[in-house]
Amino acid sequence: MPHDVLCHHFDAGRCRSCGWLGLPYDMQLVDKQRQVEELLGAHRDLVWREPVAGPPLGFRNKAKMVVSGTADDPVLGILNPAGGGTDLRDCPLHLAGIRAALPVLAEFVRAASLTPYDVPARRGELKHLLVTESPDGGLMVRFVLRSQEPVARIRKHLPALRRALPALEVASVNLQPEHKAVLEGDREILLTERETLTMRVAGLGLHLRPQSFFQTNTVMAAELYERGRAWVAEAGPRSVWDLYCGVGGFALAVAGSGADVTGIEMSREAVASARLSAADAGFDRVRFAAGDATAYALAATTPPDVVVVNPPRRGIGPDLGAWLEGSGVRHVLYSSCNARTLALDLAAMPSLRPVRGQLLDMFPNTGHYEVLTLLERA
Repeated sequence: MPHDVLCHHFDAGRCRSCGWLGLPYDMQLVDKQRQVEELLGAHRDLVWREPVAGPPLGFRNKAKMVVSGTADDPVLGILNPAGGGTDLRDCPLHLAGIRAALPVLAEFVRAASLTPYDVPARRGELKHLLVTESPDGGLMVRFVLRSQEPVARIRKHLPALRRALPALEVASVNLQPEHKAVLEGDREILLTERETLTMRVAGLGLHLRPQSFFQTNTVMAAELYERGRAWVAEAGPRSVWDLYCGVGGFALAVAGSGADVTGIEMSREAVASARLSAADAGFDRVRFAAGDATAYALAATTPPDVVVVNPPRRGIGPDLGAWLEGSGVRHVLYSSCNARTLALDLAAMPSLRPVRGQLLDMFPNTGHYEVLTLLERA
């Protein structure tokens, strides 16, 4: 990547969130692949496919903007070490629709007199603006507030915001009253008639509710689900579990294969999204339930043919690993954002040998990635 396209915030030292931005993109991929192969080097049968590259800039479908400054002069971006704001409205990581929306939202903060939360002083109301853009260009905007006090003003000015921002489809308020480094709270107040933003990836229409998780890189999410669909189809399963299923990406990707599919996810919001997506697609052999993935597996009487796991960075842990080891499951598709915990989990499942792996660059300009691994019972 030529130096003249680097982020001017990075060059000036104002933001270092993209710690690898100064490294040429092809070298980023080489370094990530080397890291992953070293961490999983004990598995001699593991065949690596070429890493999947994506656009190094203009890929993030979600902006998480700290709001600081004043109601008359809001700053949307990050906080510096002194607690002041650094404005990142023009962050080049975001999709174009988000970059265009952020100045409009800053004007809305002024118009609605939303006082930004002052972290050092512990006063004010508006903590964050969370903006998600769908592949169709639709937007979801969430206002994270300390209390309900500004909600009436947001409702009053919302029609004007919708005129100024026609792409706005879903808007909500999230209440996060505590003074701690937590992005959002448990309570969500919907402000629009629409409750979900539709993320169209890999031939799927995935409904995203305000508190549901979705991969921040739409291009790589599509690549991930396409590969998951193809790799599972090769195994020819009659039954599949998708544990840690989120809004159902992997489960719905494989649902057309003729297998009975079950998705398990702790977040009830995500499960509601997944069920709506399945109904829209007409998939009658897929079901979703809210619950703990490990508890679900341990309570089951009959294992499926294939288990898909897409856990958080901590991995699946020893209990689920031990269950998979002794379950008789023929194949496991493991999608990991942390190869260190993946390596620990694989060591706990020696009968399930990794035979295929591929790195997908979900997080360019950082040391993070997604790696997809297919395990086969020896």
